[in-house]
Amino acid sequence: MPIIERDPWRMQYFEGARCPDDVVIPTDDEHAYELYPEHRWIYNKLQICDSQSLPSAPHGVPPHEFPVFSKPIYNMQGMGVGGATYASAEDLEQNLTAGHMWMPRLEGEHVSTDAVVLGGEAQWWRHTIGETLGDGVFDYWTVLAEDRPELEAYCGAWMRRNLRGYSGAVNLETIGGKLIEVHLRFADQWPDLYGAGWLDSIVELYVRRRWRYADDDRRDGWSVVLFGAHGVAYEPPPDRLQEEIRARPGISSLQITFHPDLPPDQHAMPPGGFRLAVINCRDLEAGLKAREDLALAFWSTAPLGRGRRARS
Repeated sequence: MPIIERDPWRMQYFEGARCPDDVVIPTDDEHAYELYPEHRWIYNKLQICDSQSLPSAPHGVPPHEFPVFSKPIYNMQGMGVGGATYASAEDLEQNLTAGHMWMPRLEGEHVSTDAVVLGGEAQWWRHTIGETLGDGVFDYWTVLAEDRPELEAYCGAWMRRNLRGYSGAVNLETIGGKLIEVHLRFADQWPDLYGAGWLDSIVELYVRRRWRYADDDRRDGWSVVLFGAHGVAYEPPPDRLQEEIRARPGISSLQITFHPDLPPDQHAMPPGGFRLAVINCRDLEAGLKAREDLALAFWSTAPLGRGRRARS
């Protein structure tokens, strides 16, 4: 499969892609790490901090200032797993964890940025901001049509210095304009919101090392997320409801984002909730209504006494 997708609910985006069998396009960090050994250092979050002169160190090396944000040095599963804020040396001392690090607790807007890069030079940008509910949980993401010139200048200069020779997609996460994570892939949660023909251009990027995308239908979009309680053995909503939601005006796609054949604790999820579904839409109200309908369906099928109802 030329486009490698670990999560089956996202294969809907790539099933029609026409790509040579010998060209591999990663959509998750596991495969990107294997494909690009010369650039895999970017998955070390200590080095991401060092590349920006941000104070950071492994647990066991005390910070000079608090609060700090703690997280795994490597976190290939994502979803905010293992992250926490510590306000004092005592707090940190009580939570020392092998393989974790601390860095400044950054303030400001949290942005997920997809970029297309040729030889370390950015060719295309798209920015997404999230409405957070805390503990790694997001209410929804807004895929912005607008540019972010200052952020693009900062991230573009960083890639020019640090990704020389790399061509492909890059996902960058920033808070307050500073990088917290970099991934050698694009965000596979909302590629359908980037516009018609975008995926074809991505294939050409990896096949021919060139970027040709008109981007002439650039509009805001939303990725609305439904979370439920941890510890519940959820069942997917009825297929007929899923198909009815996908067919609604303003809805672009629906993802049921868990494996029903796996126990809940075998999913990588943020501490604040268990992600059940993602609705991508061009109309936010339509996306929120679809989430309400899905929440009711999950609640009606959840085993009694096994946790709280799904929340939107």
